[in-house]
Amino acid sequence: MEIRVLRYFLAIAREGNMTRAAERLHVTQPTLSKQMKELEQELGKKLFRRGSSSVNLTDEGMLLRKRAEDLLAMADKIESEFKALDDITGGDIYIGCAESHLIKYLALAVSRLNEKYANIHYHITSGGTELVTEHLDRGLLDFAFIVEPPDLSKYNYLEVPEHDTWGVLMRKDCPLAEKSVIEINDILPYPVFCSEQSAKVDLPRWCGEQVDRLNVMATFNLSGNAAVFAREGLGVVLTFDKLIEVSEAGDLCFRQITPALHTRMYVIWKKYQVFTPVAELLLAELKNILK
Repeated sequence: MEIRVLRYFLAIAREGNMTRAAERLHVTQPTLSKQMKELEQELGKKLFRRGSSSVNLTDEGMLLRKRAEDLLAMADKIESEFKALDDITGGDIYIGCAESHLIKYLALAVSRLNEKYANIHYHITSGGTELVTEHLDRGLLDFAFIVEPPDLSKYNYLEVPEHDTWGVLMRKDCPLAEKSVIEINDILPYPVFCSEQSAKVDLPRWCGEQVDRLNVMATFNLSGNAAVFAREGLGVVLTFDKLIEVSEAGDLCFRQITPALHTRMYVIWKKYQVFTPVAELLLAELKNILK
């Protein structure tokens, strides 16, 4: 199975039309059709349902699409890494980031590098610890910024010197806004929005077994989306301070929870990781900032 053929397959999957895919790829339609028939024969599975003017993926085709996207992302990363070996002035760095205002330390490192190297490009994947560590383990990322202690058997790490503080984000006209701090019993009557990771890992540290009493209406990967629900008066958000801007002119406010709950952030990378020169530069800058 060739990388080129997988690129052909993904082009068809994205276009949903063999003719348009052939035009995008600058190949003839008969050539493209022949390559796909050979791919189906190689895998022993039918990948497309062909209509009069469109093609749709079968279940097997959907599985191949996911795998092909991962493989091509890895292939592109390898290619960019080898190109960067001869060019210390630029290259690509792939980073996974949990949501936190402590990402400011990454921004500071990038700012300092930009003063010396103008051609470094940063590819940021945002998500919870499970998502970004999965990408890191598969070799799709160079570094990850996570908000739970790292697995020391798998990763090297740097610890960020500050911590995130937990609290409740809500509309200013919510009765809870009159309180200076929020206890677990205060929010039991309200629908709650939080991340899936926080529901499993962080909130039990705050309220123990009472976490099961929370009325978690929905989980979000990004607090910005949860804040939209809060603005509509659908419930309250359990999240970090400083993720969502609150101001006198705005309609949202933030109150810390009690007992106080804090979360630390870590920069991690795989043990025995071989970095490109530009990734080494970023790591050195992070070490200098976080030491």
